[in-house]
Amino acid sequence: MRGFASDNYAGVHPDVLAAIAEANVEHAVSYGDDPWTEALRARVRDELGADAELHLVFNGTAANVLALEALTQPWEAVICAASSHLHADECGAPERAGRKLLTVPAPGGRLEPAALDGLIVRIGDPHAIQPRVVSVTQSTELGTRYPAAALRELAAWAHDRGLLLHLDGARLFNAAAGLGAGLGELTTAVGADAVSLGATKNGAMGVEAVVFLRPGLAPGFPFLRKQSMQLASKMRFMSAQLLALLDGELWRANAAHANSMAQRLEAAVRDVPGVRITQPVEANGVFAVLPAGIAPGLAREWPFYVWDEATGEVRWMCAWDTRPADVDAFAAAVRAACAGTAPAAA
Repeated sequence: MRGFASDNYAGVHPDVLAAIAEANVEHAVSYGDDPWTEALRARVRDELGADAELHLVFNGTAANVLALEALTQPWEAVICAASSHLHADECGAPERAGRKLLTVPAPGGRLEPAALDGLIVRIGDPHAIQPRVVSVTQSTELGTRYPAAALRELAAWAHDRGLLLHLDGARLFNAAAGLGAGLGELTTAVGADAVSLGATKNGAMGVEAVVFLRPGLAPGFPFLRKQSMQLASKMRFMSAQLLALLDGELWRANAAHANSMAQRLEAAVRDVPGVRITQPVEANGVFAVLPAGIAPGLAREWPFYVWDEATGEVRWMCAWDTRPADVDAFAAAVRAACAGTAPAAA
């Protein structure tokens, strides 16, 4: 099966699989006191700064929710975009953890400081929830990205008001590749306080990380991670995956390829009658509106998701293993469906 539903559909990069196999030798101390995890901690400090404090977890929901739970008290809130994964796709996990979300409309998926000012009210009032963290997604859920200057502006806005900045970096690699930036340039250097660093969507088998970028932000996190059932016993196999992606910047090659496949797809369908591209293609996703009734048939052959049921907007995601031939065949299927004919056999 090939499709454009999610970059989670893609398999594991061969170099990551090889790294897991190479770690599968002899015995190693459990729960993160192994050589692979220690090497990864040092590697992350090289990338994100000397104060970077790494904690591995199993999935992105845990990375986001535990990071925010660690940075807040139960009477404090997290500001995020209404379209954010944190709000729309975590099944209420932040609320289950006792953390209120204050959502803001965000055209193009990006928060802007001016839109947040109205939430800074009743500060110190014990009857009102107190804003504490601004959480932004890089790349955004709409396939756009924040330039470093925009993140720096958000961090300054937050810090000036006593708030923290968290980055949901499930697709941070795609943003960095698209901007030609290093990971540190889009995190520590812009003033972010914490980042959920995603790897699964970019060629890993299943590993995400919470990284605190300043000392003393979450001293109790090891206990919170254990209580939340996210402490891996055989952590060396998780660490080996991230090490494989970081070494030689395999992450950049994977993300750049996925981004380029999305650009190829957008170029191939932009002139198809009835197709309207709705967002700039700045990472590895293409968002479009199709003629009524076209999406279900297309999605049976080439799986993808309807993003907005009200408008009919669909999302097409490319991955590290998307092939040019996949893109071209899917674009031909879109063109044929819009024309009311079946594509010619290859």
